[in-house]
Amino acid sequence: MVSEIPVDRLRRIFKVDSNLQLTLVFIVFSITGSLSIVVSRPLMDLLGISNEVLGPWLFWPLRIVVVMLAYQVLLMAVAVCFGQGPYFWRMEKKMLRRFGIKLD
Repeated sequence: MVSEIPVDRLRRIFKVDSNLQLTLVFIVFSITGSLSIVVSRPLMDLLGISNEVLGPWLFWPLRIVVVMLAYQVLLMAVAVCFGQGPYFWRMEKKMLRRFGIKLD
């Protein structure tokens, strides 16, 4: 049995049609991850949530929640900027269905 070329395997896993689309998907993921961390700090400040006020046991779980919510919004925004909106919208709907939220 001939093993798959690693890039072909990645294309199959991510369900993309071309190497260009795979590259764009990776770029969207990397930008979104970094941007969600950067954006979460001003959001926490805007909400008045700080480590000094709440203490680490409450601050860090709230920070994680804010980062996760920011990530979901930013993922779609960055995906649209790179022309990958429909691809990531399918992923978002699939994830939301796992949480019991149906959009169809």
